[in-house]
Amino acid sequence: YKYTPFSRLLSDSFLFFFCKTSPEGKKKLFDSLSLSLSLARFFAMSLFGLGRNQKTFRPKKSAPSGSKGAQLRKHIDATLGSGNLREAVRLPPGEDANEWLAVNTVDFFNQVNLLYGTLTEFCTPDNCPTMTAGPKYEYRWADGVQIKKPIEVSAPKYVEYLMDWIETQLDDETLFPQRLGAPFPQNFKDVVKTIFKRLFRVYAHIYHSHFQKIVSLKEEAHLNTCFKHFILFTHEFGLIDKKELAPLQELIESIISPY
Repeated sequence: YKYTPFSRLLSDSFLFFFCKTSPEGKKKLFDSLSLSLSLARFFAMSLFGLGRNQKTFRPKKSAPSGSKGAQLRKHIDATLGSGNLREAVRLPPGEDANEWLAVNTVDFFNQVNLLYGTLTEFCTPDNCPTMTAGPKYEYRWADGVQIKKPIEVSAPKYVEYLMDWIETQLDDETLFPQRLGAPFPQNFKDVVKTIFKRLFRVYAHIYHSHFQKIVSLKEEAHLNTCFKHFILFTHEFGLIDKKELAPLQELIESIISPY
């Protein structure tokens, strides 16, 4: 009896299945594999704490067990597992749009938080003294409460302020209610739009300032998959104004145009 490694059996099975699959099926399969690898990498980084520090990394937030958000979270997991990102971002039939926005806001906060956490060794005040996205775009921080007038800060300080601010929004039950059936505020979508606009700035900074480092870490597929998911969701619900997307417009058009 000749021993065949399980990985070889798995790869042979995959190749047979892949050859028999339609072009559309191949695309979905690659999307699914890419997303699965991204999620696995997320888990590994979270478990072993790679590339993060105390100031920027936060424990993963999640919806309370048994809540509507937890039910929607299962739907997200199921649709993402299919590899169809376009389907994964759509509002499930019969579900409340605000609930859907809320649970996805938490998910994207977790993704960006963890992704940036892998770069804190390289994104430092010395390397990134201002929060930029290329030579044309600079972002200044203001939260309207503690810092009312926009101030110039380093990229890591901007992200630290941002993550603190988002966490405060998510923990505010008048904005993100936890109780089943509790109403969302009238300005809820505006709050969500501000969160997504600012999360986009982190992606824009990563692509413009740290993409070569991402490539050297072999993280580019992971970054691209996360960003594709993020952009498809924001496009589906009109969460970011076109002018805000300008720093990555060409990349965004390449993501959206096939759909």
